[in-house]
Amino acid sequence: MTEARIDNKRLIIGLGMTGISAARWCQRRGLAFDLCDTRASLPALDSLRAEFPAAEIYTGPLDGDRLSAYEQLIVSPGVALAEAAIQQAMRAGVAVSGDIQLFADHCQKPVIAITGSNGKSTVTTLTGELLQAAGLTVAVGGNIGVPALDLGDADVYVLEVSSFQLETTAALAAHAAVILNLSEDHMDRYQGMADYLQAKQRIFRGAANIIVNRDDAATRPPEDGEFVSFGLSAPIAGEFGLLESDGQRWICYGAEKLVSSAQLKIKGLHNLANVMAALALIRTLDIRPAQVMTALKNFAGLEHRCQWLGEKDGVAFYNDSKATNVASALAAINGLGPEINGRIYLLAGGDGKGQNFSPLAPACRDYVAEVLTYGRDGEQIAGALGDACRVSHWSTLQDAFAAAAAMAGAGDVVLLSPACASFDQFSGYAQRGDVFRALTMEVL
Repeated sequence: MTEARIDNKRLIIGLGMTGISAARWCQRRGLAFDLCDTRASLPALDSLRAEFPAAEIYTGPLDGDRLSAYEQLIVSPGVALAEAAIQQAMRAGVAVSGDIQLFADHCQKPVIAITGSNGKSTVTTLTGELLQAAGLTVAVGGNIGVPALDLGDADVYVLEVSSFQLETTAALAAHAAVILNLSEDHMDRYQGMADYLQAKQRIFRGAANIIVNRDDAATRPPEDGEFVSFGLSAPIAGEFGLLESDGQRWICYGAEKLVSSAQLKIKGLHNLANVMAALALIRTLDIRPAQVMTALKNFAGLEHRCQWLGEKDGVAFYNDSKATNVASALAAINGLGPEINGRIYLLAGGDGKGQNFSPLAPACRDYVAEVLTYGRDGEQIAGALGDACRVSHWSTLQDAFAAAAAMAGAGDVVLLSPACASFDQFSGYAQRGDVFRALTMEVL
């Protein structure tokens, strides 16, 4: 039997970084709350009890009757709303929210919200740096860095928002919002692409300005309305796009040339799209590219995201360990391929999360000399590529790297863009990228 409803009390579900930020936020405001986590044992339990002495702390499987007794559930992004206990509480009329909605309900300054399957951390960071270069006080966080509820006072907030966070966001009401792109990801959590898209599109609810990628129809809002687009094609007036001039690619706003790809430190067509998205977002705050051009040209990208590490005997090494899905790896291959004189030696493998790897084949045929697969699902990747290019399979990333470095010649690129999660052999994509960097440093 469901327990009696506890008026004006919240239950925070999930005690990772986001859940703890929600608990601190509630405590600062004098709101009553309890805590729970699906893990049977919490390593920081004593410190949690010391920090939140008024809160009950529950561990282990979620109890639907217990959850149904609260007025509100604050659900961390790592916990799916599809959990039976949460569904039971929702049927009982319990309100469900997340950290982004709590932030939106109390934020009085403009919010720029960014989501997408790939590139959102790059665009979020770049947007923040450009706004800061324009003289604004900027707070950047959300799904990267500092949780939204821990951000301090600022003139403008730039938030990376994941689909998991958007599931519990009823109306963000952002000043500007963008879905950068959409491709198959997190299919272990969603029923399919339509379900995933529906979660992403919640970012547009109440948004004053909408930015879309005209090369990806899925990035448009579900309802008709005005928006500004960016894309890799030539732009019309009022849109961002690419034009060829004097043998160079130029990012343009309409017919106005803004910056050439040669002037940027970040490389690849996908990064040109990322730059255009950031420029479109800051334009909604009446900031023009000329005001921030130095910061734009000096932006070197993020660790583990198609990051140039160095060059030896004409062979360049790129760390794209953050490419944990097929679409992200495709972006790296298609972005670098046209801009190099040689071919790519691609290191790919790990935990494939049930993805279909066959979309890699056309890009590999165009730009890749050999794919060197490794790890748990490496052979699955090899099978999906068919005769698109040479393929070899290795036990470890270290073995694959040694082979690629030995084969690559002047003009070629050795690229780690795994198209897979890393947990079969590493603690996360960062450790995987660090290993690749260390291997590269040994040969430079």
